Amino acid sequence: MAEERESGEPPSRRPLTGPEGGALRHHRPRGPFWRTTRPLRAVLVGAAGAAALFALVSTAVHGTVQPYVALAFCLVITGGEMSRITLPGHREVAPIASAGAISYALLISLGGNPVQHPAAQVIAVVSLGMALGELPYVAVGRGPRMEDLARRLLTVVLIAVLFRPLADTLSLTEASVGLSALMTLLVMCAWLTDAVVAAAVRAERLRTGLLVAARDEVRAQFATGAAIGASGVLIALACTVTGLVGLLVFSAPLLVSQIAFRRHAVVRRTYLETVRALSRVTEVGGYVENGHSRRVSHLAHGIACELGFSEDRLLELEYAALMHDIGQLSLHEPIAGGATVLSSPKEQRRIAELGSDIIRQTGVLDEVAEIVRRQCEPVAGDGEAGAPPLGSRIIKVANAFDDLVGGSDDEVRRAAVLERLRMDTDSEYDPRVVDALATVLARA
Repeated sequence: MAEERESGEPPSRRPLTGPEGGALRHHRPRGPFWRTTRPLRAVLVGAAGAAALFALVSTAVHGTVQPYVALAFCLVITGGEMSRITLPGHREVAPIASAGAISYALLISLGGNPVQHPAAQVIAVVSLGMALGELPYVAVGRGPRMEDLARRLLTVVLIAVLFRPLADTLSLTEASVGLSALMTLLVMCAWLTDAVVAAAVRAERLRTGLLVAARDEVRAQFATGAAIGASGVLIALACTVTGLVGLLVFSAPLLVSQIAFRRHAVVRRTYLETVRALSRVTEVGGYVENGHSRRVSHLAHGIACELGFSEDRLLELEYAALMHDIGQLSLHEPIAGGATVLSSPKEQRRIAELGSDIIRQTGVLDEVAEIVRRQCEPVAGDGEAGAPPLGSRIIKVANAFDDLVGGSDDEVRRAAVLERLRMDTDSEYDPRVVDALATVLARA
């Protein structure tokens, strides 16, 4: 479960949970099996599958050029896929496999002996290596994220299709400054293309803006993309002198980087799980309805995606939404049903301020504490501070909706509560946030 949802993974796209954690039932008409809510993902996976199939058939028909070299790179790619990692944002990467695949696509000679394998063979070897590397995961029921696997393959397809014919036409057999620049340029173009595709898939999944998703992807993939691309070029150039030894020698630094990336992901995931566990204290103590914090977090995430929040702001909002009711621990008697929306404004502010003080004691979540502190303010704000942060306004709407609806799947009740929130948009609730909530509920 720790890997099931990291920041950026769309909780609002999952079924909303009821009082006992079960999924709320939404009745939707069944359509033809080929219909999907994510057509771009389907096209991406289909294109990768078609490219792999064509390359495998072509290679089987025309034979394999230098099969021992192909086998060596295939084994490296297989091992790299077996050691793939999941980074924050639920991004699945395989640095060693990707670097090995890129280097095979860029390989021009091996220890002084020219290498002239066609682009189809490159794609076939990479496809086979990736498939073999995923078999252990599939065997234990942990299959890959198909869109990420498809992107890794299509990146190599793009490099191979552009570079292999060029290498044959120009008879490139020796390393040079010009060749290094050409390889680097191709890898950069492929990385930027992959970032755009990843952003489009992410925007489709989260229902957020493409530009927002593109900024998040470029920022999130910059370090790993630079490491993978540089390693792929270095391995290809080193192999022209050292042979297959260069494949092993220059994969070692990437292995060290992969370990560092994995540790960073584990630390961030552990931190998030700690916050989730802390948010359960109010439920276990009987202060709020079971599942309330999780449902508010899901709704807030969906609303924030509609409003174009970046990945960093989404993570802050998730922390704040999970802990928005933690101030209730200071109450002598729990509020009936835990519904703070039914309390007096003074009591709501006191709970929010106490919760904010608890969060500030961590010393690292000041922004989250501020969001929690101002969650009960009206849309225009109180006093001279001005309007509360948008995150606070989102939590105010999401919390009010769940306080009044709870885990019910009664569509009439949901519509009535939504209309009640709309009636208070002049003073209490941000109309943009309420409209975004309506959109999220219509898709749920």
